[in-house]
Amino acid sequence: MHGEYKVPGGKLVVVDLDERDGVLRDVRVAGDFFLEPDEAILAIDRALEGTPVSTDAAGIAARVEAALPEGTVMYGLTAEGIAVAVRRAVAQATDWTDYDWQLIREAPQSPELHMALDEVITAEVAAGRRPPTLRVWEWGAPAVIIGSFQSLRNEVDPEGAERHGITVVRRISGGGAMFVEPGNTITYSLSVPASLVSGLSFADSYAYLDDWVLEALGDMGIKAWYQPLNDIATEAGKIAGAAQKRVVGPDGGAGAVLHHVTMSYDIDADKMLEVLRIGREKLSDKGTASAKKRVDPLRRQTGLPRQAVIDRMVDSFRTRYGLTAGQVTADELARAEELAATKFGTPEWTARVP
Repeated sequence: MHGEYKVPGGKLVVVDLDERDGVLRDVRVAGDFFLEPDEAILAIDRALEGTPVSTDAAGIAARVEAALPEGTVMYGLTAEGIAVAVRRAVAQATDWTDYDWQLIREAPQSPELHMALDEVITAEVAAGRRPPTLRVWEWGAPAVIIGSFQSLRNEVDPEGAERHGITVVRRISGGGAMFVEPGNTITYSLSVPASLVSGLSFADSYAYLDDWVLEALGDMGIKAWYQPLNDIATEAGKIAGAAQKRVVGPDGGAGAVLHHVTMSYDIDADKMLEVLRIGREKLSDKGTASAKKRVDPLRRQTGLPRQAVIDRMVDSFRTRYGLTAGQVTADELARAEELAATKFGTPEWTARVP
């Protein structure tokens, strides 16, 4: 069995192993990391030999830590990263390059239709009828998107939303509210087979699915990092927020994962504060200033036009994993339009948590 895991902000860890009689055998750890002293790699292999297959990542990491020679120094490598690679090998996880990725990049759509397309496309991936898909959104109207479990009245000021012509929609994933305007926001979705994140904890799956965009931002001169649980940040502030939803496959199969990210290219912070309720910190001038500083736009950090930023992100993904141009099928669009009308565009769904 073979498992790979790129340590967030670090290097690739590769683990090859066999399973016999419920324990790990012939374990070999490798990768492009740096490790001193040399004999530490053999100590790691010995520590993993005979480990019960059922051992969780924390237990595996503890074995590794206990076996390291005194004074061991790791560069781009952690005991936790080794543990995740082991769990991915045992789970027979797939890798990004195992798939023929498809890109969907179409004309602007309404907020309700975007919510529906996420659900339909991810269900198609879960059913095996669609390849793993990167979908870049274009917004047809300004919107506030609240998380699946958020209270509508706690998150949105209805008078501010009406005054600024803001559509309020609820997505199927958890997380916090996002304020978006056409031309000021970059949003994309990854609809991937669940096997791509097999062996990863829920938190680790965020870092894993965000890693490619961190590298793409790095190519544009932006030093960004994953900030648990679901943010992408730089020294200047937050630039993006992610959310996920697991979708079960037909007959209870492994299914798929929806991972979508909204990035701030530019932002009207004053308008955002009139539409979103930022909580108690909005009650003071200091709190309002703090809320405004929470998001730092890509426009200022890159100096690039929005479309150029998106093009570079797509090109970065294509270079790393391959990417073929595709489109929403007629059947997918019809189902999404029905969902937009009967679910995502209805007061019952939007206010399901009042």
